[in-house]
Amino acid sequence: MSIIQIALELGFHRSTIYRELNRNSSPGSYKLYGSARAQDRSEQRAQGKGRKNKITSDLRCKVDQLLKIKWSPEQIEGRANIDKYERVSKECIYQYVYEDKRKGGDLWSNLRHSHRRRRRRKNTYKQRGIIKNRVCIEDRPKIVESQKRYGDWEGDTIVGKNHKSQIASMVERKSLFVKIIKLESKGAKFTAKTISCKLKKYKNLCHTITLDNGKENADHQTLAKALNTKIYFAHPYSAYERGCNENINGLIRQYLPKKSDFSMLKQTDLDRIEFQINNRPRKKLGYKTPNEVFLNLVALKC
Repeated sequence: MSIIQIALELGFHRSTIYRELNRNSSPGSYKLYGSARAQDRSEQRAQGKGRKNKITSDLRCKVDQLLKIKWSPEQIEGRANIDKYERVSKECIYQYVYEDKRKGGDLWSNLRHSHRRRRRRKNTYKQRGIIKNRVCIEDRPKIVESQKRYGDWEGDTIVGKNHKSQIASMVERKSLFVKIIKLESKGAKFTAKTISCKLKKYKNLCHTITLDNGKENADHQTLAKALNTKIYFAHPYSAYERGCNENINGLIRQYLPKKSDFSMLKQTDLDRIEFQINNRPRKKLGYKTPNEVFLNLVALKC
């Protein structure tokens, strides 16, 4: 019987029959196919798969632990091969979390949620004024956008409750390593001094910094001189030009939701959040952590 006739008889496409025969026939000039042998080989392949679709009791404790330090299901799955624990699919973890929620559990609260879109404020830029001697992002070296080197940073401020307090986030674009800094004052001079103190130990890995147009960045020339770096400014209302920063700010908001009062925080509180974020595996880094990537580099260059 020909392969086409077999396909018609069984109701499969002929390509399916070809694949089955090629995969499970005996080697040699005369390829022989046996159903028992094919079934055995299929079961062996299934046993060799690394990703499981069920969370075992042994794995449950590990998944719970990682969810509670804000790891995403994708990060838990991706890091399994590096940390040598049993691998499970991210889809399975999501189903586990939602089942836990239906039973009254709170694992879901550790997942990252989407936030409301920011509304563009009318005339805000005009009220702020233009920062003197700013250099536009259009003049930034092309290598920064390509992320082919380490040492290019993005900076932003996150405002607390009633706009009375703020923190700064500084992220290295290639490694995603972040520094979270308490700002005791909104003044530009204080902001420049505080950020330069925090980044001084990484001075040899600080080629450029890209900022937004907030008035807290008005003393950018002092910051540039202190770190021997070059500073560039994104276009107004163009957060996408600092995409790494926007992503990191979203992670920070998992720990400090909107309307949080930053004035009650100490730098040690921010250091703990920074530590957790820098020790999360990131897909972009092959599920290594920012600390693993950046601090190894610091040891070599600083």
